Amino acid sequence: MVECMHCGHQNSENEVLCVHCGLPVRSSLDDFVMPDNKESATRRLDISSDLAMFPRWGTSSLGMERKLVLHIRGYDLPLVLSLRDRLVLGRLDTDTGEAPDVPLDGYGAEELGVSRRHAAIITDDDALKVVDLGSANFSFINGQKLIANQPRILRDGDELRLSRMVIRVQFA
Repeated sequence: MVECMHCGHQNSENEVLCVHCGLPVRSSLDDFVMPDNKESATRRLDISSDLAMFPRWGTSSLGMERKLVLHIRGYDLPLVLSLRDRLVLGRLDTDTGEAPDVPLDGYGAEELGVSRRHAAIITDDDALKVVDLGSANFSFINGQKLIANQPRILRDGDELRLSRMVIRVQFA
């Protein structure tokens, strides 16, 4: 196990990015060294080619308009949201009439397993975070399962999956 230098989370040895905070587990590229020759101790990796092993993450800073564009797979028109401190994503509760801040019923939410109160997008300073609200079918960022009620940073270009509903997130 390798401890993330940013958040302290224990990651498996083969992780390059922390599964908790999304930042590099190792302190720098200096941890990835290769001998130049038999007399030389180490050399730094060639940045231009060797960074391809790291995923290219989008920015976590919001644009000036503070809008979020959700591209839902299978639908041509994106959902454009004006950000507030907290936006709950889910579907209408037909028993109580309670609706989330961002109802996804028109996008096949029930058939795709989206809960009534599935996840929330939280504005924290100038960054966005997403938190699974204890949904029945879980939430994922870029394929990594979210732990219920534990906020994770949401970046421009991330793939957010609510059960089987796939959403590409774009900052505007």
